[in-house]
Amino acid sequence: MNKKSSNKNLHKASQAKKDEFYTQLIDIEKELKHYKKQFRGKVVYCNCDDPFESNFFKYFAANFNALGLKKLITTSYVKSPIVGGQLPLFEVEGLKPSGKEPFKIEIKEVPDSDNDGAVNLDDVEYLLKHNKNTAAPLKDGGDFRSDECIELLKEADIVCTNPPFSLFREYVAQLVKYGKKFLIIGNTNALTYKEIFKLIKDDKLRTGYTNFNVGMFFVVPDDWEHFHHIDKDGKKIARVSSSCWFTNLEVEKHKQDITLYKKYTPEEYPKYDNYDAINVDKYSEIPVDYAGAMGVPVTFIDKYNPDQFKIIALGIVGSIDFTNNKKMEILKQGKPTGKFTMNAKGTLYRKYNPAIDIDPVFKDAKTGELYSSIYARVIIKKRK
Repeated sequence: MNKKSSNKNLHKASQAKKDEFYTQLIDIEKELKHYKKQFRGKVVYCNCDDPFESNFFKYFAANFNALGLKKLITTSYVKSPIVGGQLPLFEVEGLKPSGKEPFKIEIKEVPDSDNDGAVNLDDVEYLLKHNKNTAAPLKDGGDFRSDECIELLKEADIVCTNPPFSLFREYVAQLVKYGKKFLIIGNTNALTYKEIFKLIKDDKLRTGYTNFNVGMFFVVPDDWEHFHHIDKDGKKIARVSSSCWFTNLEVEKHKQDITLYKKYTPEEYPKYDNYDAINVDKYSEIPVDYAGAMGVPVTFIDKYNPDQFKIIALGIVGSIDFTNNKKMEILKQGKPTGKFTMNAKGTLYRKYNPAIDIDPVFKDAKTGELYSSIYARVIIKKRK
């Protein structure tokens, strides 16, 4: 499946509130290895679809002692399509044998039950089967917005999970409201959401270590028609290229300066016609000797060091005030369409340059001047 079609399928899933993307253990291990010290002595909450299918639960349960956790809390959601798929619920002490009921699991210790000198998922499974205090039914369906799940959230120090992409704004807003640390997966497009971008601008949210240009592979339900491949366990795997980690934990890469080496020239860094800033096509090409405002690609956020740069705004309508309001004809492959817009649909634009631009996108209705539209930019300034 190509990048365009996988993202299209993700959008459809989001629109339908069908967000059953299950993170692979390898991706969790790859990211979580950077935060081990920050988890020591903490209560971790994974409000996921099904603890027995969630690799977040498996990771934290199997590494409970190694991470030095104080407590692990996880909840299932009544609408999960695969609840109870791996460890039958009738084998879990404290739960009814009826099957797919929402429940919570709380683990305060994971002893080496088989005395093999190591703690792993076998010990966790033994604990769940024999200790009725670890599992209990939920009354409100397991929705993260329910009263009983909010009470569990209040108890937590760090939340770590893969929330529904379609509810990402609401999910993050709840974490911020209750002042929680978190490490979660979301769609990279969320970087441009007004609420999310403000948190990034205020240095209250940042991307994780996994580069968001790489994307991730997720396990999807059996009834999914579009997927990338089937793994060795027979599970369908879909690739979502537009996915990344979001966190308010400490991330060392965001404390490192971007190395600047290029010199500013007006020819290489043209100004926008509707905002007083120069355009920079790659964050690695930010000029070392320019002190004014600059529009850089959204990929800059993954390298952003708030001690090196100040984020001013997102270069789209509603985030900045454009300095003019021209009536523009919309062009398709450089040809007239007879359709018009004011101020180029509220995006940044500059004069068309045939040396670097494929086709002009807009034409001034009065003067005939051609313009190129610039994909969403982050407006920044250097601090030092």
